[in-house]
Amino acid sequence: MKSIKCLSILAGLTATALSGAFSGAVADELVLSSWLPPKHPIVTGVMQPWAEQVAEATDGRVTVRILPKPLGPPPAHYDLAADGVADITYGLHSFTRDDRFLRSRIGQFSFIADTATEGSKAYWDVYAGKLDAQDEHQGTKLLGLWIHGPGMFHNNQRKIETPGDFSGLKIRTPGGYIADLSQDLGITTQFMGPGEVYEKLSRGVIDGVTFPVEALQAFKLTDYIKSSMKVPGGIYNTSWFMVMNEDIWDGLSDADKAAIEKVSGAALAELAGSVWDGSDARGADYISDKEIEVYDAPAPVLDKIRELAAKHEAAWADAVEETGFDGVAALADMRDQTGISN
Repeated sequence: MKSIKCLSILAGLTATALSGAFSGAVADELVLSSWLPPKHPIVTGVMQPWAEQVAEATDGRVTVRILPKPLGPPPAHYDLAADGVADITYGLHSFTRDDRFLRSRIGQFSFIADTATEGSKAYWDVYAGKLDAQDEHQGTKLLGLWIHGPGMFHNNQRKIETPGDFSGLKIRTPGGYIADLSQDLGITTQFMGPGEVYEKLSRGVIDGVTFPVEALQAFKLTDYIKSSMKVPGGIYNTSWFMVMNEDIWDGLSDADKAAIEKVSGAALAELAGSVWDGSDARGADYISDKEIEVYDAPAPVLDKIRELAAKHEAAWADAVEETGFDGVAALADMRDQTGISN
């Protein structure tokens, strides 16, 4: 009788454990592949706090472990999530060199926002809303969208005073719109991950880079930059995503999905934007005593950028219209929300 009783208790415990596993009581640990340096503000100020918020919002049922090293190069990160190599990833839409993220380019144009917070909130509202961003992120659950602070033009050859001064410069860009715009200006563009810029700049392989101001500090570039040009709303911007593998998302309970969505989306856009703005402020302060001339783009340069930007925006809007969306209205809505007029 004693042995039968013990077996009965053991069976009950096993059934309880299995029931807990199938009901979602056992915590799901999700793996996030991160390609930025571990101390980069996006990692410490966005990814880590968001992971903590997910754990808190789900009462510990879902946790996120950020890997110390990425599972692949930065351009591969969207597909790492879509293919299930990683549970969660983040990255730039422009790193993926095809047209699957056509509508995302609304976040890359010139003259978008003077702060990353305003730009990111508007980007989530417009791209995730009327432009149906989720539809472009096949194989994943779209968790977040944001942009960094206004993109600047940095180089070590000359101050840009006329449109002709761009010609012949070798500049690293993140791809996408700014690569096209740069080529229109006579620039030789090179694509590489942010972590490669220091080496290429120090060796003279490139003359400069398009980055927000924070990157000069984050990637230790101040010894190799002499001139930094600002453009209202950015000479370009970058469109960022954070996604979860679709099958992993579908396997979560409805309660946990709702909890994660609450700390993602618009909330994540505002968090990421505020972190970028703080980083830009620190970066601007950091370079203030360095031998770098920071200046506003002269009128002839601005006029040329406006002319070329209008051409690229029109071409984009035409392509977007073919997919059933009004790109002109969406871009106007974004700029109305950020208070930028080009």
